[in-house]
Amino acid sequence: MTIETLVAQYGLPAIFLGAGFEGETVAVLAGVAAHAGTLGFWPTVLAAGLGSFTADQIFFVCGRFFRNARFVRRISAKPFFAKALNAFEKRPLLFTFGFRFVYGFRTVSPIAIGTTQLPALRFVVINAAAAATWALVFVSAGYWFGHGIETIFGQLRSHHRLLVSIVGALLFVGALALWTRRRWALVRS
Repeated sequence: MTIETLVAQYGLPAIFLGAGFEGETVAVLAGVAAHAGTLGFWPTVLAAGLGSFTADQIFFVCGRFFRNARFVRRISAKPFFAKALNAFEKRPLLFTFGFRFVYGFRTVSPIAIGTTQLPALRFVVINAAAAATWALVFVSAGYWFGHGIETIFGQLRSHHRLLVSIVGALLFVGALALWTRRRWALVRS
């Protein structure tokens, strides 16, 4: 099943879910779909923004009300969690608005912010403004560069077997490296 088929079949709900779970890639590809005329530009921006907003609200609530849950404890043990809290303490409003634009902070940050004393209503307002800005930026990028992206993917489609092989090999090497790293960490401790 191709992305075009998914967009044609599921459209805006797929963008809503994809923007909430994956983020930038879905928003940019949604912009490409809007460029191609498959979807309207503004409904696409709205779906991506609402998906991002909803996911971050859920993560914020997890941090606020489920601090002792295994999921939150596991995330709070990660180095990015401490970095997110540190950045939040320095500039709470700026960080709350901008975390979604910084790679690696998208899921951890709203959970970390949820564990702070930031009022929930303030988070809702800042999150809404940030999600709208984020969606407009990334959907617009896909829309503005849609022709070039379509050209690149069109050229890539003719070599799809080679690409699948390369991606498979990269995934295998990555999994092997991760396994080796974890194994080495167990041996050292």
